[in-house]
Amino acid sequence: MILYFTGTGNSRYVANRLGAALSDEVVPIHPYIRSKTPGAFTSQKPYVFVMPTYAWRMPRIVSAFLEGASLSGSRDAYFVLTCGDGAGNAAAGAKRLCRQKGLTFRGLLPVVMPENYIAMFPVPEADEARRIIAAAEPAIDAAADEIRRGGTLPARRVGLLDRLLSGVVNPVFYAAIVRDRGFCATGACTGCGRCAALCPLENIRLRDGRPVWNGNCTHCMACICACPAGAIEYGKASRGKPRYYLDDGLNGRK
Repeated sequence: MILYFTGTGNSRYVANRLGAALSDEVVPIHPYIRSKTPGAFTSQKPYVFVMPTYAWRMPRIVSAFLEGASLSGSRDAYFVLTCGDGAGNAAAGAKRLCRQKGLTFRGLLPVVMPENYIAMFPVPEADEARRIIAAAEPAIDAAADEIRRGGTLPARRVGLLDRLLSGVVNPVFYAAIVRDRGFCATGACTGCGRCAALCPLENIRLRDGRPVWNGNCTHCMACICACPAGAIEYGKASRGKPRYYLDDGLNGRK
């Protein structure tokens, strides 16, 4: 079973590609998180957890959800984390989760996909996004082959910087950066409500036809990047940047 969490579509794309290669069930965990419903899953095939990398670790909301979920059947667990450049020492957190859940850690693969963290980093234009996605596909397919054989994903060398990013920088980053006060809707907002529908934490409400953020944000960037009118900004950081949101097809939408 492939369980995935996504913000702007990268992890969904990877999960669906793995699911097609493995002829396996692909299950989004967003509905469970939104409704605060504990997950109960059973799989005879290995569990494959697909998610973005948030500050060089698994997203906290995903870790918390999996800690509280029931995972029966297979005890093998693979992790595939999408990222803009690397996943630091995210494997350490994945191993801790496996120990808590009685799972066997079978490796973690970082997959470089188009950058979507518009609150801080440059976001690629459409052509560059498609090139990055195409370059990632061989690694995804190789991971599927390894999972099908019941092997272990190749371990990545973890250096001092990786340990610092995942171990020291991550909590500081969450405390200092991960908040929703920078988001605002411009006059281009049409009140369509897509931002509220996509928010995995139900943190956005429409008030008088305009989105309002309510202080419980994980910085997935779904609201700002998926807005069809391009009407959401994150302070000055997002101004003039393209929006990246990967629809169910292969193209990064701007």
